[in-house]
Amino acid sequence: MYTSEFAYKKAGSLAEAISLLQQHPDAELLAGGHSLIPTMKLRLASPSALIDISKVAELRGIRRDGDTLVIGAMTTYRELETSDLLKAHCPIIPQAVSLIGDPMVRAKGTIGGSLAHADPAADLPASMLALGAQIKVQGPSGSRVVEAEQFFTGMFSTALQEGEILTEVHIPVRPGARMAYAKFPHPASRYAVVGVAVVIGPGGLRAAVTGAGEHAMRLTQLEQALAGKALTAENIAAACQGLLPADNLNHDLVASKEYRAHLVDVMAKRALMQAAGL
Repeated sequence: MYTSEFAYKKAGSLAEAISLLQQHPDAELLAGGHSLIPTMKLRLASPSALIDISKVAELRGIRRDGDTLVIGAMTTYRELETSDLLKAHCPIIPQAVSLIGDPMVRAKGTIGGSLAHADPAADLPASMLALGAQIKVQGPSGSRVVEAEQFFTGMFSTALQEGEILTEVHIPVRPGARMAYAKFPHPASRYAVVGVAVVIGPGGLRAAVTGAGEHAMRLTQLEQALAGKALTAENIAAACQGLLPADNLNHDLVASKEYRAHLVDVMAKRALMQAAGL
């Protein structure tokens, strides 16, 4: 199916992109386009304009700023996957993105596009929650920082306000942290039917799940069950039981609520075993 008519605007800077959003209030930002374009072709979205931010240089790149890793919103999955800086300090991100789609998807898809789109089955949101990431956004009134736990508010819904653009992701460096991501992929789309991210650091365990509910969420029951305990195979197995009730979980042709609840337990165990080196 063809999209409805729209104007195409190409932003050369962040300031220009914000200005264009003010001029076209119902416009959509075009990053990698893997989610937006299919939605438009199905007429599920009909923006009057697309604002292409793919060439905004200030939105790209990965760097370390003191005890924080800073990732530009337009950094591609491929750049995340091959980053030596992330492999050294935050290997869960290269691991997670290596499981996304195929090489063509990873060459164009971006971290900012994924987080702003907030697909309930996307891989990166769970990793952001487990890492304790912060999301920096900027709009006509200036910039602000949103904790990852407050950023994802519902299915395809975030804390982004009208006219704002996701600009950076800030991730605290956790020396000595062990981390892993495990997912059961959809056989066709490779999205997560269920995916679990875990980070074992000096402050204890942080765990999060994607694919199970309307948006990525912390697995607080798992974190509490293992608080102060050695990460042995026995303790992990005991903790990874009945982590989420099936009642409020997603269900579709691929997986029932009950099956997803089971997968949460299984993927949590696999991620923890991998992170613990067991």
